[in-house]
Amino acid sequence: MQIIFWISIAIIIYTYVGYGLLLYFILKIKALVKGKRKLPEPGYAPSLTVIVAAYNEAYCIEEKIINTLALSYPADKISYIFVTDGSTDSTPDIVAKYPQIKGMHQSGRSGKIAAVHRAMQEVNSEVVVFTDANTMLNKDALLMMCRHYIDQNVGAIAGEKRVQIDETADATAGEGFYWKYESKLKKWDSELYSVVGAAGELFSIRTSLYTPVEPDTILDDFMISMHIALKGFRIVYEPDAYASELASANTGEELKRKIRIAAGGVQSTIRLKSLLWPFSQPVLSFEYISHRILRWIVTPYMMMLAFILNCLIVYTSGMDNIYGLMLAGQLFFYLAAMLGWVLEQRQLKVKVFFIPYYFCLMNYAVVAGLFRYCFTEQSVLWEKAKRK
Repeated sequence: MQIIFWISIAIIIYTYVGYGLLLYFILKIKALVKGKRKLPEPGYAPSLTVIVAAYNEAYCIEEKIINTLALSYPADKISYIFVTDGSTDSTPDIVAKYPQIKGMHQSGRSGKIAAVHRAMQEVNSEVVVFTDANTMLNKDALLMMCRHYIDQNVGAIAGEKRVQIDETADATAGEGFYWKYESKLKKWDSELYSVVGAAGELFSIRTSLYTPVEPDTILDDFMISMHIALKGFRIVYEPDAYASELASANTGEELKRKIRIAAGGVQSTIRLKSLLWPFSQPVLSFEYISHRILRWIVTPYMMMLAFILNCLIVYTSGMDNIYGLMLAGQLFFYLAAMLGWVLEQRQLKVKVFFIPYYFCLMNYAVVAGLFRYCFTEQSVLWEKAKRK
């Protein structure tokens, strides 16, 4: 029982702290041996198409269009496609006001991935940039991303997601903290070999490497980019190309989003099962298992197991030992998370408790996502989380 307890603790620590530390030291050693990898200078500009899939985004689509058209890129090398399939508000009409943009619309909603497939059939450029309708990009985002395509081993680029946290402190403050840490891990993954998948807020691919994913794919952006990685191409992380969006309106909206992502994580694990055997692509498998599989499939259950075993060990051996100290630490952490929940309900501004609360929220979402994927039908149609 004690051995299993310590194995569980080791997995938890490795998942959330140890992997990052290991990457840090590996990269330090790599830099000493090979020198630091030099980034290409901005200037390489292949032909490019920006694709935005928008469903009932009338509240933000004009701002998105203005932001997109103002991005720095050679005018003779860029085109724009906005797909508004299924939208029942004025989104298609707003897009139609801008002749620079090719608007695609059909009645009936089939999901984002179906819209992306339709748009890709109209693409003639060397590369494609995907970005969400409710995110705004920095002016040089496209130039900073496309500079990496000068390297023929690069097949995709992942931009950075930045969450805008307002002055009203709630558990979504943890979302901003989480994404800062996640961005650092992505940067290190990229420096070691490749980012493990890209997020739909902002990413780019070589058009020739696009592989349509299954129509029922939940995390379409992640799977599109990972199919490219499976072909032996790198996914580079570019933090100087970033998409900004508001935090979720509240923890209920954030939880809804996280459960869907967790269900998609289970599906992705099944479909990328070849990466669980680190023989053909050992470094990518190492990154994938450490950064994704442990979080999506293993560690939340290790947390529950560690707590239960800790209670049982203390029950049989008493509190006056290391196990008593470990149990006290776990109880303190979970009580802090509960206090964060209470404060969030009362809208009190004590942000220190929202990090453990958000951490527990994420891990609960993993368990709920597994249940949803296994026992209910997870639709490919996004139920959008409300933003602030």
